[in-house]
Amino acid sequence: MSVETPAKPRLKTSAMIASIAAEGQRTISAPFGHALAELAAKKPEIVGMSADLAKYTDLHIFREAHPDRFYQMGMAEQLLMMAGAGMAREGFQPWLTTYAVFATRRAYDFLCLAIAEEGLDVKVACALPGLTTGYGPSHQASEDIAILRGMPELTIVDPCDAIDIQQAVQPISDHKGPVYMRLLRGKVPAVLDEYDYTFELGKAKMLREGADVLFISSGLMTMRALEAADALRADKVEAAVLHCPTIKPLDEATIRAAVAAKPGRLVVVAENHSVIGGLGEAVAASLLGSGTVPSGFRQIGLPDRFLDAGALPTLHDRYGISTEQVVARTLDWLDA
Repeated sequence: MSVETPAKPRLKTSAMIASIAAEGQRTISAPFGHALAELAAKKPEIVGMSADLAKYTDLHIFREAHPDRFYQMGMAEQLLMMAGAGMAREGFQPWLTTYAVFATRRAYDFLCLAIAEEGLDVKVACALPGLTTGYGPSHQASEDIAILRGMPELTIVDPCDAIDIQQAVQPISDHKGPVYMRLLRGKVPAVLDEYDYTFELGKAKMLREGADVLFISSGLMTMRALEAADALRADKVEAAVLHCPTIKPLDEATIRAAVAAKPGRLVVVAENHSVIGGLGEAVAASLLGSGTVPSGFRQIGLPDRFLDAGALPTLHDRYGISTEQVVARTLDWLDA
């Protein structure tokens, strides 16, 4: 008698609605859009501008709340940057939204010369950072931080979850100068409210301590590091998690202090970004430059290649950024 295996649910690929939330995980809908709309009620200088992607960057929430302060610029990211620069020169604080690939690859020169060089108070919030879409290299911004880290005067923020995004909007607005924020949108997991955490621009925060491994992470990989730390306890491995939501300027003092506090533990930098030019290399350079050398240093990130299209769970496993892969690779390194 043959036994039928229950069919697994079909994994879907979508640039617009792909979610990083695990089944049953607590989420908050459109945290960026709601936080910005709420802040704009108190700050009349805030305006919202999008390159035909308001719905897919959650800026439609702002548009509904403040229709007279929303500007649809069409599929013209270079124009978006220039118009934002013009609005800033007139005393407004524009928040520009598009996909990360378009803001960095397509409009780099305009962001650099019209906004950053002039030190204008423009905020650029970009969806689909790293591997958060299954649509392949045309939409996967696996190198956006590497592209922008070398741009002077630009602050770069990579929030972990909905709580981080909600808390980051006001400090980013209060900071005078250009900011690039990687944006998780839609139904975004809520994790950090379970920890004693408050977002501070430019500051890294220790979320949990552990004697064997120190995860230094940003963005969604902080969620994965926290999940991995819980799972590693089954193997009697205690892992600390240091969350670095601000990539530039990097909180080098806190990172160095965390590494120096327990020099015998393995340091693993985890990021939803290429291993080239992101948080991992920034941390390594800071530690080497200060003479703070850990007993072991490893990176978890996306490979230096164009990534495949497919369903996100499959791709996260394939490229080593799923929780299961973080656990397996950490154990391998500890056993080496």
